[in-house]
Amino acid sequence: MNENKSKILIVDDDENICQLIELYLRKDGYDVDVCNCGEAAIEKLREEAFDAVLLDVMMPGIDGFETLEEVRKFSYIPVIMLSARGESMDKISGLDRGADDYITKPFEPQELIARLKAVLRRIKPVTAQKQVELCNLAVNLSDFTVLLDGEKIDMTPKETELLYTLAKTPMHVFTREDLLNRIWGQNYSGDPRTVDVHIKRIREKLGENKSWRLTTVWGIGYKIEVD
Repeated sequence: MNENKSKILIVDDDENICQLIELYLRKDGYDVDVCNCGEAAIEKLREEAFDAVLLDVMMPGIDGFETLEEVRKFSYIPVIMLSARGESMDKISGLDRGADDYITKPFEPQELIARLKAVLRRIKPVTAQKQVELCNLAVNLSDFTVLLDGEKIDMTPKETELLYTLAKTPMHVFTREDLLNRIWGQNYSGDPRTVDVHIKRIREKLGENKSWRLTTVWGIGYKIEVD
């Protein structure tokens, strides 16, 4: 993917913020579109193709969290949340709903662009066939599909990559730092607890399995344990 040809959607009810972000993105070569509310953003994302979304949390009507939940029903597009609220629970709430990153206002435009580039690098299409099968579980990175007992399980690309990494080497304990570096990249500067959030969602979607388990190794990280 050529990052500087990427199309970005800005969603914020503050027109001054939108103009500032748009100015810096266009100077960096991005194609940009703007929405001022969540409802308009959802409609636009259904009709047009974008490479990433910069989504404000506090907006009139449906807020950014609710907008993200609706978007995740039909799209895995990368979303960076923008918020004046920097509380940990807000960040966790955004990540738990499927955000790829969370930036607290006020921020430096250069930092926002760096975070955006990092997100875009992480979604480069996988060209090689990458598939792992473990008991009743099959994870394919070529089309980002997860099958459990032959049934498709809806997962985000990051959840799929994380599950693939763990399933590829069962019984191996991965530290949180290792998983962050492998899947989010060494330059990831977001919340390190995003690994825990993604693991929680994977467990909820896969449920209990008799032949293998996604287990926590306390104080170290995670592994898939096989009987």
